[in-house]
Amino acid sequence: MEIEPLFKDYVDFDTFSKSDFRAVKVKVCEAVPKSKKLLKFTLDDGTGTDRIILSGIHAWYEPEELVGKTCLAILNLPPRKMMGIDSCGMLISAVHTEEGEEKLHLIMLDNAIPAGAKMY
Repeated sequence: MEIEPLFKDYVDFDTFSKSDFRAVKVKVCEAVPKSKKLLKFTLDDGTGTDRIILSGIHAWYEPEELVGKTCLAILNLPPRKMMGIDSCGMLISAVHTEEGEEKLHLIMLDNAIPAGAKMY
């Protein structure tokens, strides 16, 4: 298994503390038409308003297996338009290379953790 080198630069605590990591619940997940990579997630982030995040993980997951899962997301990134759709955050995954092949595992949390729970 190959692991990318760790960053040599430190991030100060003030910078780190500006990152809003939250538990999110997958309400709907669907393939984005005309895209081989993107999945569109409709998420409960605890605010009462659905959040849309797109993620290029379709090579590793089928949409239907992710519905109902609790995942980890960073929510205070600026919206990024992909395939004409605003993605409002980023789901967090673990990535490594094994026998020359990239592996990806979406970080999934215990379903007992409520949507919107802050991660420190």
